[in-house]
Amino acid sequence: MDEITSKLIDLALREDIGPGDVTSGYFVPERRMARGLVVVKEDGVLAGVETAAEVFRRVDEKTEVHMMLESGSHVSAPAYVLEVRGRSRALLTAERVALNFLQRLSGVATQTRAFVKRVEGTGVRILDTRKTTPGWRALEKAAVVAGGGMNHRMGLYDRAMVKDNHLVSEGGLEALQEAITLLKKEKPGVRVELEADRLEQVRDFLTLDGVDFLLLDNMDLDILREAVAMRGDGGPLLEASGGVNLDTVAGIAATGVDFISVGALTHSARALDLSLEFLEDEE
Repeated sequence: MDEITSKLIDLALREDIGPGDVTSGYFVPERRMARGLVVVKEDGVLAGVETAAEVFRRVDEKTEVHMMLESGSHVSAPAYVLEVRGRSRALLTAERVALNFLQRLSGVATQTRAFVKRVEGTGVRILDTRKTTPGWRALEKAAVVAGGGMNHRMGLYDRAMVKDNHLVSEGGLEALQEAITLLKKEKPGVRVELEADRLEQVRDFLTLDGVDFLLLDNMDLDILREAVAMRGDGGPLLEASGGVNLDTVAGIAATGVDFISVGALTHSARALDLSLEFLEDEE
């Protein structure tokens, strides 16, 4: 588990427990033992199973956790994800935080899978964006992969993505080429993507060396098809973005672009319905 996720679990538990779980502390006998199952109540794709399991262990290292399904599993309700055994107090204290991680991340994976299914057979890959919950990026991007999607850049450090706000008009294409050449020399592992919102920009950017991707932003289907034809068999890979939803994504894929980026995978995913059900007390 990466350091950020580990710290996030600790933060979430401190946020929820504070100085102590007064409900469990006063209303649940200290020695009572229990067995519980995390149950999925609707069809979907799981993600964050390992994180939820770690929450139960983090509250009480003596809790036994059995992962019955893995992240990336397609489930039909009802389905059992985790089995937990241990002190009732510990299970109840961990319950909400564990479910919060699991339902949120499974929602992202399920949303991603819905988009992926709409473009099956086209060869187009569905990408996420940086529109993630602060601190949750690694988890949410892993959930996208669990749903069959593909990660775009992780942050500002692993891909240069040049948008209108980055461009300095005085230098024009010559200054842009100089910047690309310098970046490729000093950071050869970093790929370069340029954003275009009109065909004239596409035409200009295709004359530059060292461009790995063109982002075709908010173009209608006819313009996307023209951009694909303009690129031809060689040149940068093409990514479409803007106005993408489950009703439009198939049409965009049919234009011949290579990728479609969808901010909604992470910023608008609905949590999957899950619960923890106690089966019996154990002595």
